[in-house]
Amino acid sequence: MMKTALIIPAYKPAKELLNLLAQFQGNDDFLPVVVDDGSGPDFLPVFDALPAGVTLLRHPQNRGKGAALKTAFRHVLDHCPDCGLAVTADADGQHRYGDILRVSQRAASHPGTLVLGSRKFEGNVPLRSRLGNGITRKVFSVASGVSVYDTQTGLRAFDRELMKGFVDIPGDRYEYEINMLLTAAQSGIPIEEEWIDTVYIEDNASSHFNPFRDSFKIYMCIFKFAASSLLAFAIDYVLALILKALTAAWPPAMSLNFSVIVARLVSATVNFSVNRRMVFNGNETLGKALLKYAALAAVVLALNLALMHLLTIRLGWPFALSKILVEVLLFCMNFVVQGKFVYRKKA
Repeated sequence: MMKTALIIPAYKPAKELLNLLAQFQGNDDFLPVVVDDGSGPDFLPVFDALPAGVTLLRHPQNRGKGAALKTAFRHVLDHCPDCGLAVTADADGQHRYGDILRVSQRAASHPGTLVLGSRKFEGNVPLRSRLGNGITRKVFSVASGVSVYDTQTGLRAFDRELMKGFVDIPGDRYEYEINMLLTAAQSGIPIEEEWIDTVYIEDNASSHFNPFRDSFKIYMCIFKFAASSLLAFAIDYVLALILKALTAAWPPAMSLNFSVIVARLVSATVNFSVNRRMVFNGNETLGKALLKYAALAAVVLALNLALMHLLTIRLGWPFALSKILVEVLLFCMNFVVQGKFVYRKKA
């Protein structure tokens, strides 16, 4: 009979962990696996009180949620051949017994699918959780081309074959869960969502999510794109200034058009190559992606020229200052359009 590994990474857990595991006693369909992620001696009483039948794995020092999950995955793959399914849950009481059962059943009936226990964020939800999930939802949609409502849920279920791939995904802390979703989206693994209750105990005070460190890692996709765009901007800006100086004797409109167009062609080539492989990891063919990028580049170039003409020729602003302002305005539009339409096929 196929069993489900109930995987719970635990760092400095409270009584909620014991309350959750107590509900699974007598349910032979589940094999609970708890990972003590370096909680320290003060929390030994909690782990010593784990119910019978729970497998306890330990990290001597805190290594992060992603590392704890992968430790459990390796244990299940190596030592639990009868576990054909895995469901991950948090140790802080946010995931209820009935929700875990429904998410697991959904995964069991949809082999090869990553099933998320997604929250609707209704009711009394801490502001940082509501805003954080809302922003991450939009960023993930652009970066992956797949819409997921709750990107930060820790309640996830998947079969053994998917676990074999998930164990090699990079990331040791909270960014691992985003990397799992990105890997699934980029690999064509179906992602489905099962609605669950939104539960926050004491305003989510037990959460160990670091808003600065962990948010930085989660939003690395944005930073990679910004770095790529900064490189393209530097090429565009310096080349445009050089060409503008070399054509200073030409009529103003001719000099402006030549400098902006040539600089944009060179920088766009660099931007396309870097974004396609290093930022968005697209699944669109090179030819189609190139055609769509060329169409976008033509629109951006037209806007660039129009704005530059307005600022420099009509309003008399300095060329260098106008160029910076125009590039900043076009950055956000480029990110959204490239992520959603240029590098990806329609689902």
